[in-house]
Amino acid sequence: MSNSAVPSFEKPLQHLSLPDWHSRLNQLKNVSYSKRTDAFELRQTARNLRNETTIQTYWDTYHNNDKISDRAAELERWRETMRILLQRVCDEICALKEEKSLTERDLDALITPLTVVTESISMRDCRLGSELTYDEGDTELKNELCIVENNQRLLRDQNQGAWQQLNQLQEIKFKLELDLNDKDEAQAIDQHQLEVDKHCAAVTYKTDPTRVPKNSCTYSNWLQYCEELVALTEKTLSDSAAVRESLFATREKARNILKAQQDRTSHTLRKRIFETQRARNELEYQQGKMKEEMDKCASEIETLEKHNNEKMEALKVVETRLENRAQRSGMELCIDESYHGLCDEVYKLRDTIKILREKINAAKTMYNSLHDLAKQVTQDLENKQHALMTDIRSLDLRSRLNTGEFGGKSTQTDRNIHLSRLEDEIPKS
Repeated sequence: MSNSAVPSFEKPLQHLSLPDWHSRLNQLKNVSYSKRTDAFELRQTARNLRNETTIQTYWDTYHNNDKISDRAAELERWRETMRILLQRVCDEICALKEEKSLTERDLDALITPLTVVTESISMRDCRLGSELTYDEGDTELKNELCIVENNQRLLRDQNQGAWQQLNQLQEIKFKLELDLNDKDEAQAIDQHQLEVDKHCAAVTYKTDPTRVPKNSCTYSNWLQYCEELVALTEKTLSDSAAVRESLFATREKARNILKAQQDRTSHTLRKRIFETQRARNELEYQQGKMKEEMDKCASEIETLEKHNNEKMEALKVVETRLENRAQRSGMELCIDESYHGLCDEVYKLRDTIKILREKINAAKTMYNSLHDLAKQVTQDLENKQHALMTDIRSLDLRSRLNTGEFGGKSTQTDRNIHLSRLEDEIPKS
């Protein structure tokens, strides 16, 4: 039993001694200091890391924005280049179509010269007799026909080349439009990326954003494609300009050659008409003279016939006198001077009648030959008249060449304006 007046109770736990208590306090103090030091260092490294990452992110974003801006500026330059090339291609297509249309119009207009030449050749083939000759008019008409056919072939070939060049221009136009649309889309995407920040909508984590996109190419390949497209466009534009110049030169050359040949043909036909008129006039003169000579010959034949009849009557008289004197009788039937004189007269009359008959026959032969020649001259004159009318109709037929596409201008002033290409510069009245 305890002798204490107040009872005391203790926890049934182990009590520390004072040295242990002090030791534990020092240990807690040391641990707290160490943890505070570690926490301070952690806070300092975290602040440094935060500042460094913020700066790194800022400059990375800044540099990438610069790269995107540079890329957008480069795209803008290429877009402007492609836009200019596309406009040039469109203008070239319009110009080439215009030249091709003019060439087709000239090709269609060649139908009239071709028709006129063929009709002229067919008409001149209607000449008759000796007038159906291979003269200079036939040669020039056939040369003109060859020139028209050659011009048609040249213009058709030029139109075919222009059509192929138009197809190439359309293909280049399609490529430029497709490339320009791609660049416009890429430009819009890059411009939008410059405006994207953390406050924008649809800013989320993406699945594998660093992957290489399908069907992508390197920057060098992209640059090479752009340069090759520009070079191809420039070459095609140069070829198209050469085709347009060739169209114009061929068209003008064909027009000038045909015009020169038409003038030469018309001059030859007029010359032939003049020669035919001169030959016709000569034949008309010869025909008139021949009619006069035939009339004179017929009159001479009639006179010779009358004279021959007179001689025959005289011969009858002489023979009758001789026969009557032969009826004398006796010694009176003698051969006297009268007998000899009458015999001489008979012989002379017979010779005269014979000569007159020969002359009459010769005159009739001459008259018949003159009549045949007159018929030949008349026929030849009719042929020449027909040939003359044929050439005149052929020349009148060629008047259609002075109208329409190849007719040219009506006045010299209009022709000078057309040759100097001043139609668009002179104000319309």
